[in-house]
Amino acid sequence: MAAVPKAAIQVRGMYLDDLAAVSALENASYEFPWSPGIFSDCVRAGHSCWVLCVDGSVAGYGILSTGAGEAHLLNLCIGPEHRGRGLGRHLLMRLLDVARWNRAERLFLEVRPSNPGAKALYESVGFREIGRRPRYYPARDGREDAIVMALDMAAGHIEQ
Repeated sequence: MAAVPKAAIQVRGMYLDDLAAVSALENASYEFPWSPGIFSDCVRAGHSCWVLCVDGSVAGYGILSTGAGEAHLLNLCIGPEHRGRGLGRHLLMRLLDVARWNRAERLFLEVRPSNPGAKALYESVGFREIGRRPRYYPARDGREDAIVMALDMAAGHIEQ
């Protein structure tokens, strides 16, 4: 797929009005999606909640929790029809900016081993595996481990 022209991309704060579109993307993307209530709770709790729009329509979203010199990427998703065009990287770089603005020294995330595309994206900007959380995610045949990854923001080396 061709890259999306930057002029067509907008990253902005998530509003409660966006939750239907965000939930639809989540449901289209994951076998065990977050509920609309979880997204609503994140917005109301004051987490950094963002949407990525292409030509005015929500094509992806990201949620970041920050505090005490750390940040945690809670969710990052690009809708299936928009994948493979650099939008995940674009949104991830914006979330890294938000973490820096909040003075985070390290950024953490969990990713499923069954999601090698996401793991490769995170590794491409400097995230490294630091551990595993056994049986963290629900899975069709029981539970799936989480790969715990971290990015040292203080090192100042983040791949574009």
